[in-house]
Amino acid sequence: MPLNPAFPADPYAILSPDVRWYPGDETLGDMLREQLIPPLVDKVRRGVAGWRAAGYAGASETTRALLRWWFEREHVVYGEAGPFIWQWYFAQREAVESAVWLYEVAKARDPLSLLAYDSTGAVSAGMFDEDWTRYVLKLATGAGKTKVASLLIAWSYFHKLYEAESTLSTNTLLVAPNIIVLDRLRVDFDGARVFYSDPVLPPNGYEGRDWTADFQLTVHVQDDVGHVAPRGNLFLTNVHRVDEGARATPEWDLREQFLGAKPVAKTTDSKADLGIIVRSVPDLIVVNDEAHHVRAETAWFRQMAELDAGLRRRGSGLSAQFDLTATPKHNNGAIFVQTVSDYPLVEAIAQSVVKTPVLPDAASRARLTVRQSDDFVEMYQDHLDLGVLEWKRTFAELEKAGKKSVLFVMTDDTANCDRVAGWLEARYSELKGKVLVIHTKSNGEIIETATGKAKAELDELRKQSREIDSWDSPYLAVVSVMVLREGWDVRNVTTIVGLRPFKAPSNILPEQTIGRGLRRMFFGRDVKEQVSVLGTERFLEFVETIKNEGVELERRPMGEGTKPAGPMVVEVDRDKDVAALDIELPKLKPRIERQFYRFEEIDDASLPAPRVPLREFSEAEQREIVFRDIHTDEVSHTTRLDAGAVADWRNVVGWFAKSIKDDLRLVGGYDVLFGKLVRFIEDGLFDRKVSLDDPNVLRNLSETGVTRALFDTMKGAINRLTVHDSGDTHVIDRIKLSATRPQVTKRRDVIEATKSLMNKVAGDNAFELAFARFLEAAADVQAFYKNTEATGFTVEYQSAGGGIVRDYRPDFIARAMDGTVWVVETKGREDLDDPRKWERLKLWCADASRQDAPRRYRAMFVRQEAWDSRLNPVHTLAEAASAFDTDEG
Repeated sequence: MPLNPAFPADPYAILSPDVRWYPGDETLGDMLREQLIPPLVDKVRRGVAGWRAAGYAGASETTRALLRWWFEREHVVYGEAGPFIWQWYFAQREAVESAVWLYEVAKARDPLSLLAYDSTGAVSAGMFDEDWTRYVLKLATGAGKTKVASLLIAWSYFHKLYEAESTLSTNTLLVAPNIIVLDRLRVDFDGARVFYSDPVLPPNGYEGRDWTADFQLTVHVQDDVGHVAPRGNLFLTNVHRVDEGARATPEWDLREQFLGAKPVAKTTDSKADLGIIVRSVPDLIVVNDEAHHVRAETAWFRQMAELDAGLRRRGSGLSAQFDLTATPKHNNGAIFVQTVSDYPLVEAIAQSVVKTPVLPDAASRARLTVRQSDDFVEMYQDHLDLGVLEWKRTFAELEKAGKKSVLFVMTDDTANCDRVAGWLEARYSELKGKVLVIHTKSNGEIIETATGKAKAELDELRKQSREIDSWDSPYLAVVSVMVLREGWDVRNVTTIVGLRPFKAPSNILPEQTIGRGLRRMFFGRDVKEQVSVLGTERFLEFVETIKNEGVELERRPMGEGTKPAGPMVVEVDRDKDVAALDIELPKLKPRIERQFYRFEEIDDASLPAPRVPLREFSEAEQREIVFRDIHTDEVSHTTRLDAGAVADWRNVVGWFAKSIKDDLRLVGGYDVLFGKLVRFIEDGLFDRKVSLDDPNVLRNLSETGVTRALFDTMKGAINRLTVHDSGDTHVIDRIKLSATRPQVTKRRDVIEATKSLMNKVAGDNAFELAFARFLEAAADVQAFYKNTEATGFTVEYQSAGGGIVRDYRPDFIARAMDGTVWVVETKGREDLDDPRKWERLKLWCADASRQDAPRRYRAMFVRQEAWDSRLNPVHTLAEAASAFDTDEG
């Protein structure tokens, strides 16, 4: 079943349970149902959605404070490129909220309690292998499971610290399945780095707590264990390091029961026994990364059971176990029944959280021949050649943007692994000495002994496999037996060649097969990234089974003469006459600015008083709080309160404050705005003074007329005070087309233009391409370019809706033969802001001509309707200036 048409492309948008992917039930057999539908997820989603809309009602003060801090505030984070607004994906938010809601509000902490959320009628208590609290959180590969882990660890820590009756813990065992995953987690958690680099910890003073000062966490990695205090420990390790082994005997259990835990000695010794140390703390939560290994028949699961048993003997038991994985499935394909949150791959692809897998189309596959030969390379040479061709073209494109493209080849055994690597280096000079060979065991983990490599060589192998994305690494291709399993989470794999007769009983799932190429290279950019997946027919047939989970695999031609996969790069073409085609613009000081420092000067007494009539609602109506989008009048969310319950007015006012801040693009000032909204609502919004403690007042605040009056009044006051037109400007810098950095953009139609300095001219629509062709052909045009984000030329203006200060980017810049620089806006369907943009552009050109004399700048506005309706097309800029809107000149 395809995604719901209403499913949003924005990965930060709150997702309604009604638009989530569901496979449909018309043709589902019992086996497929078990493999695709987490039975608890739908009811949990709906419970969490209602709880979220109700302002996290019923949760502890600590929990509400943390969730509001993480998910309802804007966080400015300073990265290498400067400050940016931080947000967690909604999938990450929902995973955290699901675990928190079940544990603290629903109190579903055991299998019997979780059974209440079964929506299939097919779940029984016998399907749960544990009797402690365990939640499985399913997030697609690349959706940020590590971020979820950090939030859950912080929540458990502060809940235990601040809530008197808390059954959680300040101690965490963070478990990795192998060394590669451990190394990845170590980057984030060693030294508690992730809690400070991400906005995880609220500042001291927030909600009356000293959060950062109170977060005293000691991180112990593998055998490097320091002093173990009763609280505040994070043990990061491989699961086998927690195995009590021979000590897990009845005799040892009795000794521990009667004499207490075995004393820990030499905890600073590099060979300290982590299993005993973990068992020395009074309470513990476990976070399992890549937790599809945690099945009842595995040693991993048995060790979780041992931990719980040991803690129970000391009077507690495991506080909670949080399992994070993209594929929580048993060997028979059935999904873990403990799964309580699900962000499937189909949704991650639709929201561009991960790359889109692309397969060769039927014609391209038909050209691939499997030769009759006992030589592995000769048998699959067509597939290897096509894989290298796909990789080379992607490499050439992405190299312009400073990104390395990586080729990944899977073989069937170590001998053929070495054979393929040698052949690639011999056949392709660009791969000579640049193919990394990784031998793996049958489960996809790196072989540590069979290859005979010394420990130092193995450490170097892991390092190179982990750092292959970097230009500092010499390697451009990886050849491995089977699939490199979880943990090898590089981002730059753009081509996967599978030369294996894949079969489902191998216990490798399709998402794991292509998972090494799913992580995005260009995080946060509006580009569609792709990973080309090709190989044997059996391999492709296996990969295609992922469509059972809703993934619509794209197919396209591959081979000579076809376009490379993924985004394209628009850049300066240095082979052209740079001096002749370069265009320079002045960068003017903005006329229109928002002076944020004046925000607190809003005079409450001077605010207009709409005096909206206060309606009287029944008690039943008062329990229904409806929030609507102020622009569309559509319902944003509805809070239905239980009988006798009262909404917390702080959450209602907070929603208004956040909506105003988001709409006006304000950074900071939330607390000031919140206070002013409280006073305005109680003293000036209605036809009488009111109290926000009155449920009838809260119900009135959900009415369209009331919310519109509130928004219009407050936004108007903010804009009048903070938006300022200085009335003058001056040149503060210069913008040169030749200095434009390469821009990665989604693949679209382009034209080659001799009058443009760029390597290609990309249009957002057919009209823009038609205008670009006109500029290329016009006899009086000397040079032109399509203005893009990379060029850096924008003009600020004040929008019609709410007076927000925005930037807009004119479409084309063209230099005429007489030296005049024309700034051209092409417009298809017009909107309310177009007149404001046009007036501001004319003013910019006048300012630029005055401040940058003797250069001359002109503005032109070309509506598609006027363009299409002309019987005689224009052929020159002069004709266009006569036919379409221009400034006064």
